[in-house]
Amino acid sequence: MTESLRVVSSPQYRTGVTSAGERLAKPQRYSSKLALVLPGGGARAAYQVGVLAALAERLPDLEFPILTGVSAGAINTIYLAAHPGPLAHAVAGLQSAWRQLTTERVFRVRHGSLLGSAVRWFLASLIGRRTGPTPARGFLDTQPLREFLEATIDVRGIQVNINTGGLRTAALTATAINSGRSVTFVHGRGDEPAWEGARHMGLRGPLRLEHVMASAAIPILFPAVPLTGEFYCDGSVGQVSPLGPAIHLGARAVFVIGMKTHSRKASLEAATRQYPSVAEVAGLLLDTIFQDQLEADADQLARINSLLAALPAATPAPLGLRPVDLLMLRPRRDLASLARGLATALPREVRRIVEGMGGRREAAAEFLTYLLFESSFTSQLVELGYEDVGAQWPEIERFFTKLERPRDGTD
Repeated sequence: MTESLRVVSSPQYRTGVTSAGERLAKPQRYSSKLALVLPGGGARAAYQVGVLAALAERLPDLEFPILTGVSAGAINTIYLAAHPGPLAHAVAGLQSAWRQLTTERVFRVRHGSLLGSAVRWFLASLIGRRTGPTPARGFLDTQPLREFLEATIDVRGIQVNINTGGLRTAALTATAINSGRSVTFVHGRGDEPAWEGARHMGLRGPLRLEHVMASAAIPILFPAVPLTGEFYCDGSVGQVSPLGPAIHLGARAVFVIGMKTHSRKASLEAATRQYPSVAEVAGLLLDTIFQDQLEADADQLARINSLLAALPAATPAPLGLRPVDLLMLRPRRDLASLARGLATALPREVRRIVEGMGGRREAAAEFLTYLLFESSFTSQLVELGYEDVGAQWPEIERFFTKLERPRDGTD
């Protein structure tokens, strides 16, 4: 196992058997409780497409009955959930969609949005007519992304795939701004558990493109999205447990395509003693929001599996805990190194903002990896994801071989 691949194994004697009522109508070669988890990361999500393309090529019978995603990963998740046919066909369509995607088809600069709000607030303060806080609607307009999704995805396909038996559940997570809770919107067969805790909850209902927009609404950058009587922002912001939705939905094995790299150590060694720019700080904040919690969640899962493995065979698992196998694949290369020098590919208005934030600095390339929805960058990520599967194939193959179903159809 390398830094780019993490395996958490479960004690198999506690895995359990899928009951007849839980099984999918469509025959599955692999476990019907296998989940795919696609975290956020802006333009980095193109890496997930390359990984999925390699998997579909090497494992033509592979299906993921449970799909969960957040932020940019929610875009890939809903595409896979809604696309008809086998995984290979869905991934081919997803690759084609990413080839058409550009920064201008994701967002555009909202002229004078933040500046105008600040001026209105200042003038109101001077004349003593402040009636409340000035709303911040984000200085980037995501209407282009909405239009792209409307032209690319037919969400009615989710229910079709559930009815035909290839899909059990699709779920997207967003953060409720008022309560701060992580809310997972679940589209399934109707027998999925709803859950509620102090900081997270699951709600059943059909998924719409509004759920994708809410899940990907990075605070301040993108406008919040109204859903169920409340405004929502990026799901990664309030998500304490990125693996939680898949586990709540019954997953016994989880494949995660992460996007965290170890570029910060290299950047620190090479950096000068300049005061950090806004772009550098923004890159650190985005890394923390999108990547770090996933690592902590994997640690927690490993501890739970170790606890269950230490129990005598006849001892019931406490608190309803169950073992879950995990395979998390991450890029072998530093994604920031692929983004350096590509800021010129951004639209002029976006480029000016990035440069004003100190985006020309070498250490600011981490920030660029989230914004560069340009083929000069995303095509490299797709290729890297494809190559990483090949480089780690023996371990990946062992993970999926372990999940092949017996001839009697049980899991």
